[in-house]
Amino acid sequence: MTTSSNSAGTTARRHRDYYTALYQAALTISSSLDLPEVLQSVVKSITEAMEVKGCALRLLDPRTGQLQLSAVYGLSAGYLAKGPVDIEHSPIDSKALTGKAVIIADVGTDSRFQYKEAARREGIVSVLCVPLEVRGEAIGVLRVYSGEPCNFCDEDVQLPASLRSPSKMPTSTRA
Repeated sequence: MTTSSNSAGTTARRHRDYYTALYQAALTISSSLDLPEVLQSVVKSITEAMEVKGCALRLLDPRTGQLQLSAVYGLSAGYLAKGPVDIEHSPIDSKALTGKAVIIADVGTDSRFQYKEAARREGIVSVLCVPLEVRGEAIGVLRVYSGEPCNFCDEDVQLPASLRSPSKMPTSTRA
């Protein structure tokens, strides 16, 4: 997560944390055929490496146009029960599904954020949403939630993208 400090020590620690998260996720991905376990490892690794409040991975159900929760770490059951994530009503996810990362600096003031009140109750301030793609096809999104104002940088955008494994991710949400 981007901070106001530009010291070499902070940058070195952040790089080490990112590489550790990548390594841990790669170990899980390469050693497990259990998709829920792999996805859970990915969201936990991202949350810990980026030092944020939480992370959620949602896969697109093309039949309903909704993003179904597949793995989450650090968010309450109350927040997760806020309502469906329908891409038709979520500009953030709609844009991410076109292959573009979306950064929301303040969910309370950004008109693109669907559930402002639920985010306020949860203590969410900033959000990073990145697309999940397999063979060039959007299959879902990964959201990173910060409990404090955050200016996500290119490195922050790259970490979630680098943790996905196209060979292990499903091409649809059907079981």
